[in-house]
Amino acid sequence: MKKIESIEQLEKIKQEENAVFLFTAGWCPDCTFIEPFLPELEEKHSDKAFYSINRDEFIEVCQDMDIFGIPSFVVFKDGKEVDRFVSKDRKTKEEIDSFLLQA
Repeated sequence: MKKIESIEQLEKIKQEENAVFLFTAGWCPDCTFIEPFLPELEEKHSDKAFYSINRDEFIEVCQDMDIFGIPSFVVFKDGKEVDRFVSKDRKTKEEIDSFLLQA
């Protein structure tokens, strides 16, 4: 999974790609829980580009996009948000897979 390094990069990807953004942080136990199976999900859903966004580095982006919990998944296609998977519960591999199938 590629890491977002700048707001400019994020905005360009939003406009040009079918992209899944994972909002995460190193201190987040639920984020760490999903890390081992993310590569498998990326491979399975290869029609999408996957990017991680460190919540602590991009707190203003999180505020602008109404990201209040992590890990959160937001999908953009053709410059528009098409879906999001945000909940306070720990996300399972099956839940994330199901979300990506319909996103």
